[in-house]
Parts: sequence; C-alpha cells; structure tokens
Amino acid sequence: MTPVPPDYIIGPGDELRIRVWGQVAFQTNLRVDRSGEIFLPEVGPVHVAGMPFSALDGHLRSAVARVYHNFDLTADVGQIRAIQVYVSGQARRPGVYTVSSLSSLIDALFASGGPTTQGSLRHIQLRRGGAEVTDFDLYDLLIRGDKSKDAKLQSGDVIFIPPVGPQAAVTGSVRNPAIYELLANEPLSGLLADAGGVSSVASEARVSIERVDDHRDRHAMEVAYDASGLATQVTDGDLIRVYSIVPIYRKTVTLRGNTSNPGRFAWHPGMRVSDLIPDKESLLTRNYWWKRAQRGLPVPEGANAPTQSGLPPQTEIQSGLAPQTEILAGLATQTEIRALVPEIDWDYAVIERLDTETLNTHLIPFDLGKLVLEHDASQDLELQPGDVVAIFSQADIRVPIAQQTKSVRLDGEFVHSGVYTAQPGETLRQLVERAGGLTSNAYLYASEFTRESTRALQQARMDQYVQNLSVQIQRSNLALASSPVNSTQDLSSGLAAQSSERDILARLHQIRATGRIVFRLTPGSNGTVSLPDIKVEDGDSFTVPPVPSTVNVVGAVYDQNSFLYARRTKVGNYLAMAGGRNRDADEKHAYLIRANGEVVSREKVNGFWGNEFNSLRVYPGDTIIVPEKTFKPSVLRGVLDWSQMFSQFALGAAAISVIK
Repeated sequence: MTPVPPDYIIGPGDELRIRVWGQVAFQTNLRVDRSGEIFLPEVGPVHVAGMPFSALDGHLRSAVARVYHNFDLTADVGQIRAIQVYVSGQARRPGVYTVSSLSSLIDALFASGGPTTQGSLRHIQLRRGGAEVTDFDLYDLLIRGDKSKDAKLQSGDVIFIPPVGPQAAVTGSVRNPAIYELLANEPLSGLLADAGGVSSVASEARVSIERVDDHRDRHAMEVAYDASGLATQVTDGDLIRVYSIVPIYRKTVTLRGNTSNPGRFAWHPGMRVSDLIPDKESLLTRNYWWKRAQRGLPVPEGANAPTQSGLPPQTEIQSGLAPQTEILAGLATQTEIRALVPEIDWDYAVIERLDTETLNTHLIPFDLGKLVLEHDASQDLELQPGDVVAIFSQADIRVPIAQQTKSVRLDGEFVHSGVYTAQPGETLRQLVERAGGLTSNAYLYASEFTRESTRALQQARMDQYVQNLSVQIQRSNLALASSPVNSTQDLSSGLAAQSSERDILARLHQIRATGRIVFRLTPGSNGTVSLPDIKVEDGDSFTVPPVPSTVNVVGAVYDQNSFLYARRTKVGNYLAMAGGRNRDADEKHAYLIRANGEVVSREKVNGFWGNEFNSLRVYPGDTIIVPEKTFKPSVLRGVLDWSQMFSQFALGAAAISVIK
C-alpha cells in the first residue's frame, strides 16, 4: 500500500482508521461522508474534509478532548477515494479516467498513453475550475529526470495536450539525433542539451544550420561552437548538423593484412618497416593459433589464441562448456590435415603513402622475404607519418604456381599414405615415388585423381548447362501455353510434363561436381611408371584402392548384384548370372562403366559380326548397367493420336453401316 503523504487533503470517500485508548477506548474505521464529516463514538460529528493529513491527528485530539481528558489517539488513512479527471487534446487515448486521489499529472499522462506524434511534449496544461494550475514540460522528466513541476490531481481536473509547437532536427555527432520540440526563444545550446550533448568525436569548430525563411526560401548558415554561437536562437524547421572530426591520425602508421597484430602504431623519426615486423613469428595471424587450438595442438604462451566464445578457456569451462581435457580428446580424433591459414606471400608487400601535396596515393613495394628472412637492409624502407604497410597472403594475390605451397593427399595402397607438401614443379609420379611407391596390392586401373580447380570448372559448366536447360524448358512451356488446347487430356498431359521437368531441374541443381580427372590407364598398369607426368596442384587428392574381387550388374535385370570376378569372363556371362535382361530393359542403351571411370556404350561396339557388347572383356571393379525403357512425350502423343484416329474411323464405318 502506498503511504499517504503529509500534504494529502482529506476528502469525502476517504476511510479513516482511528484508535483511542485511556479514559475512553474504541477502534473504528470511518468513511468521510459527503458533507466532509465523520462520527466519532462518544464524541459526535467532526468535520475533516479539506484538511491535510498531517493535521488530522491534532484535529481529532482536540475534538475528543472536549469530552475526555486522559486518553491517547492514533489516526491513519485506510482506503483512499477515487477521483475522475479528463484528458483531452492531442492524447493517444483521450477520455475520462478514474484514478486514485494520490495520482498526479504524470500518472494520468501515462495512463492515457501520453501525447500523439502531433501533440506537444513541452506545454501540457493542468486546468482546474477554469484556471491553469501548471504548464508541465515532459522533456524535464524524460530527458532530465525532473518532476518538480508535477502536480497532484483533484476530481474534475482537465489535462489538456495542445498541438505540437515549433520543431527542429538535430543530426550528426550528437548522442541522440532526432526531431525536438522547441521552447520559445530556445538557444542552440538548449537544443543540443536536449539531444544529449555532442559526442566524443564531434568537431567543436562549427555547427551547420539549414533554415527556412518565411516558408519560402531555404538557406544554410554556420555558427561557431562557442558561447556566442551556442546562444543563436533556433527557429521552427531548422536542421542542425554537428560535424565530426576528420578521421586523420597524426604521427601514426598502420599495419594491416596477414600479421599477428594489425593496427595503428605511433610513428617516430627514423622508423622503418622492421620496427613493425621484427621477426617472422609476427606474421602468424591470431587465426592460425585459434585453428591450432581447435585441433588440440599446443599454443605457445602469450599467443593470445581466441576461444570459440571469445573468452579465456577458464571462463568457457565455468560457463558450462566441456572441460579442456574432453575438448582435446575430441579433437584428437580429427585426423584431417590441411593448411591452418593461407600461406604468406614472401615476394610482395607494399607501403601505401599519401602525397600531402597532390593527395595522390603511391604504392611502394618491397620484398618481404628478403626483409624478414634474409635481413636485407635495402628492403627495410623508412616510414613516414600516415603510411599503411600491407602484408598479403597467397589467398589475397595469387603467386606463381611454382611458388605456391601445395598440399596433396595420397590415400589407399601407397607405402606411406598421407598428406604431402609438394616441391616446386613436382609431378604426381615423383610425389608417389617420394611416398615410397605403391603396394603390391595396388589396383592402379581403378585409381581416382581429383583436383579442386577442375571441380570448380566442372561445377561452373554444370551450372551453365542447367541454366540453359531451364531457359529452354521455359520457352517450351510458353509455346505450349500459347498453342490451342484440343482436349482435357492434352491439358493434363502438358501439366504433368511441366511438373516432371521441374523435378528434373531440381535434381540437376543438386548434382555436385567431383573434380575427377580420368587417367588413360590399362588394366595391367602397375608401378609409378604408369602414372602420367602431371604437375600437382594444391588440394589434389589421389586414391588407389586394392584390387577388388567383384563385378557389379545393375539396372533392368532379374538379379541386381555383385558377382565374383573371373578372368576372361565377358559381359554376356555376367548378364546371364544376373538372370538376363527383364522385359523393361532398354537393351540398345546398355553400357559398361570401367573401374578407371571410362564408359563403353553398346552403341559404340559394333563389329564385323554385329554388336560385340556382350563379348567385351570385364575387369575387376567394372559395372554393367542395363537401363529401363522410357517413352518420349512425342512418341506417347503419337500413339494417342493414332489410336484416336482409328477409333473415330471405326465409329464412322459403323455409322455408315447403320444408315445403309
């Protein structure tokens, strides 16, 4: 329950709680009646309306003392009365409000939702009996936290919110840019104070003012940021712009790019590049140490490796994440080996320098490797204030292939499988020899070589094909839509075809390129001498499986399965093992996928004695595929048209016979 303030005025409807003890004793709760009186037992009526709560105790003692002498008394206000007030003008919810008699002007304002966007915040009037009690400035409360001009409400009071007065906008380097309502003759300093003051990067040289004269012309003016300028009177429609300082750094040089500590550093006379890059370790980025930590590798003290949450490891553990030992145990199972960060471009770094006379930027390159690794003094260039030193990685600027660091993965039947860093100009054959060569069980014919650059090119070609196909299908659909529809069957067939085309396009969009390069190897290929002399690239992967013992038969056959490989066994033999082709088989389009990735179709093996597909020799790991028959829409439509014609012809003949 809210305590009753001492200046609270007692009125009809208030409940008073009175306790008297001594020569006379009673305890009662009395409500002030309409005449402003209460009736005290053994004493009689007492008028209390209109007096402040602070005087109630003394007034009641005087009334009781007229009858009794030896007593004591306490008085308090129990349930307070409710009053009605009116909120009008530009309020969000104008109307009659029943509020507590303890309420003030601010309480009623919040209950009504406050002023609308067209209502004034600076001149909210409280009217009582035709006279103005107070003119309240809501900015005092909202901006300055001052409610000293708030007033208590009485029953019948009217709160009037007039239309908004003159306004001015403040933008630029102030803490709260917005449109503000103005008081009469408000100076610029008052408006900036309402906007929270200028920010820490504001230029205290001048302030721009755009002003409208007599609702006709607009002009710009500037005032100094001093006592005289801040005293400038702001008028309705003004646009105040506070400029920020020019973001220039005096006696500063900047280091950016592939470094551990990029940022701005103080310049001093005689400063050189080596002052910013003292050793090669300063070129290891923080991302490098973070990725080491991700893999469970030790991080040197002071390396400042960030954690996943950006907090120190101890903080992460206290936050409920897994203990460090569990993290490292999980990371120990990740055996993928790859470059932690892009390699440094040791041949090229640059200084960006602004010519203060012409304001042109000049690039001054230097050899980073000679500076850091060989300590070549000729590359240790002297710096000037404002210089920007940029360090690049091989991901920023592509260096010649011979200078790139290339990681190649060898999987499978190698004496020493693993990830290798290729030497400049090294070929696949040389790399495999350096890895110890192939094992005796290596099946070189089924090897798989993938390249990242090839994968990107294949994917681009596939995406272009799907895009062209989509355009063709859209054109076909437009042509179909513009052609006359002969029957409901034609319409349903066209809609079904369009749905199928959309499904095909969706599946084509999901196909991802592998980047595989097929080597022309023979089934008897063996040893590194059979490998092509192809120069390796970064991201290459070469997988050599062991010799498989099966041949696969899939598609429209009675038993899709894998069968044991037997020497000199032909395609026809394996098809017979699978039960032969079923009645849905498209025999003319059967094909054989060799273990090395080559495809041999039935259509391309016609010989002197006819088709020789069934006589093809099969090798371990080969796959024989017999596709199912499919009906082209044009063929199906032709069948339907001919059947329709014959049926109509038959009906016509029957009709003629009836007429006869």
